[in-house]
Amino acid sequence: MGTGAFTSYFDLAQLVLYMFWAFFAGLVYYLLRENHREGYPMDTDRGVQGGWPAVPSPKTFKMSNGDEIYIPNGKVSPQTLNARPVQGHSGTAIEPVGNPLLAGVGPGAWADRADVPDHDVHGEAKIVPLRLKPDYGVAAGDKDPRGAPVLDADGQVAGTVSDLWVDTADMLFRYFQITVKSNGREVLMPWNFARIQSDGVKVHALYAHQFGDVPGTKSPDSVTMLEEEKIMGYFGAGLLYADEERAEPLI
Repeated sequence: MGTGAFTSYFDLAQLVLYMFWAFFAGLVYYLLRENHREGYPMDTDRGVQGGWPAVPSPKTFKMSNGDEIYIPNGKVSPQTLNARPVQGHSGTAIEPVGNPLLAGVGPGAWADRADVPDHDVHGEAKIVPLRLKPDYGVAAGDKDPRGAPVLDADGQVAGTVSDLWVDTADMLFRYFQITVKSNGREVLMPWNFARIQSDGVKVHALYAHQFGDVPGTKSPDSVTMLEEEKIMGYFGAGLLYADEERAEPLI
């Protein structure tokens, strides 16, 4: 028998190989189980689906503010599915019911994040309007869009940029604050849904009459994580549901 051999057909190299296989199988099982920590069991139109492997036991997560959360925790989402099956029976594609931009379906879906502002390491709100942060501003050489008109998908004026909201932790602008032309509301528009042009701020996702229903914020000086989800969802839904033609096949 050669070096490391236990018998004429089994040696140390085989043992190490089998140990690796066992470890890898255990790792795959562990990752699959951890993947079921959030979002399971799923409440579907065919009943509650637990999947395999089973939902893991609750784990405690300590948050930076001192709070503790337990996942999974059996929390039931307060959201209502504002949609119906296209073909009238479960298993088919669904279409939104009512205002598709507020239905929370497809690209307009949003998660039940905490209804508090995201904080930096100092415990202060990360995303705030520039009017509260005089030490921040638009970089020299860049166009300052404040005061510029907001142009919708048809080039119509939907409102005016009244302020910019900055993420002080990441040093990025996150939102345009817009005074809506139709009803005078102050709403936030995600930065990545707009393009700053010479004639104004162009927004493809929505039309002018739809800006009046953008989800608002509880405070004029901060935005909660839940409010961010709903605002993002509204503009995301506009990419598909702003008009009926967008939801139709391209060919």
